[in-house]
Amino acid sequence: MAQDVLVRVPVREQEPKVRATNFEEVCYGYNAEEAVSEASRCLNCKNAQCVKGCPVSINIPAFIEQVKNENYEAAYQIISESSALPAVCGRVCPQESQCEGKCIRGFKGDPISIGKLERFVADWARENGIKPNGAEEKNGKKVAVIGSGPAGLTCAGDLAKLGYDVTIFEALHAAGGVLSYGIPEFRLPKDKVVAAEVENVKSLGVKIETNVVIGKSVKIDELMEQEGFDAVFIGSGAGLPRFMNIPGEQANGVFSANEFLTRNNLMKAFKEGYETPISRGKKVVVVGGGNVAMDAARTALRLGAETHIVYRRGEDELPARKEEVHHAKEEGIIFDLLQNPTEILVDEEGWVKGIRLVKMELGEPDESGRRSPVEIPGSEYEIECDTVIMSLGTSPNPLISSTTEGLEVNRRKCIVAQEDTGATSKEGVYAGGDAVTGAATVILAMGAGKAAAKGIHEFLSKQ
Repeated sequence: MAQDVLVRVPVREQEPKVRATNFEEVCYGYNAEEAVSEASRCLNCKNAQCVKGCPVSINIPAFIEQVKNENYEAAYQIISESSALPAVCGRVCPQESQCEGKCIRGFKGDPISIGKLERFVADWARENGIKPNGAEEKNGKKVAVIGSGPAGLTCAGDLAKLGYDVTIFEALHAAGGVLSYGIPEFRLPKDKVVAAEVENVKSLGVKIETNVVIGKSVKIDELMEQEGFDAVFIGSGAGLPRFMNIPGEQANGVFSANEFLTRNNLMKAFKEGYETPISRGKKVVVVGGGNVAMDAARTALRLGAETHIVYRRGEDELPARKEEVHHAKEEGIIFDLLQNPTEILVDEEGWVKGIRLVKMELGEPDESGRRSPVEIPGSEYEIECDTVIMSLGTSPNPLISSTTEGLEVNRRKCIVAQEDTGATSKEGVYAGGDAVTGAATVILAMGAGKAAAKGIHEFLSKQ
């Protein structure tokens, strides 16, 4: 039977009851036959709205056309002109609100599965040893990139393609930033995908030095004045967790989502034989409703816990991707919506024994247009639990900004940088991603890294 052009080719996934017990990737992705069939649905628009919805401006119709023609290497090189991390983006980008959200096909049917096609192409290239095209020769100028997350890798890759000698400085022992420590294995495999994408960036000539804490190991001023770097890009992310400041928050068994996920993802706490301490609670409460909250809850579930997500608004207001909410529900996560913690209950030995919640209702919209949650008087109640994970967002660590002369930050301790170029108040220093905006998405960080690479190139071309 011919493919119905109004209906996207479905993607194969692990069964919910099976995947809830393992850390294998949930989504299997397309095979070649499925990818070609899905690509054939594309209208190949001349004025492609999908490209306008992509923060890194991938030529989406062009790469999909190559998939349709089964020319997968050409499709990969088209994507790689704009994106350093296609296998990552194909898995974790919110395509439904970006490229796919603007797809013309979506007005009278399902939008093209752009993300799944990007993933297919990137995976095919990895499996067949295809690398992105690099610069033919170096231009003799050096750029330091701080942080090996999506912003840093993108900026470094783009600069390397322009002939710059680029060195990435990473504080942790492994490259990848939030891709390595923040996103679980079942959504983003580390060895198969993240490490391979990092190697692709290195294949362009980028050097990566790990275990270097900028602000302590070396300062930005020293990189420029003593080590000969002509420019610096700060893509250090936002790894400082936020808490509610409610009673009991200092108890044993209370984690930030950052710590919980880092112990599990980067330090392999989920694997047998790894001696990484992590709370394997029997009943876990995750506070928050974003993608990180879903990741933490689904991780806790796989570690054997009954897991609840507590969020102070309703389901329509959940900031997480619909796909992540759907997967969490399928796997058995319990959603306690329109509820908010007021206290974490602690036993005599200092361990979590429960949490006190108050019921909420939605009132008038706040400044962002979202309806503000309001407490219902007299509705407090308690539930038992032995672990609480706070997933309330993050902010940049102030170490870099506090040790760099002349670098302006705002009241949220985010570095102030121009949106179109990444230029900061300090000449030759650029910034982008979560270090500038606060916690956001992988693809938006990549877009900022790309803009900064262009800004750095324009700046150094005038030197």
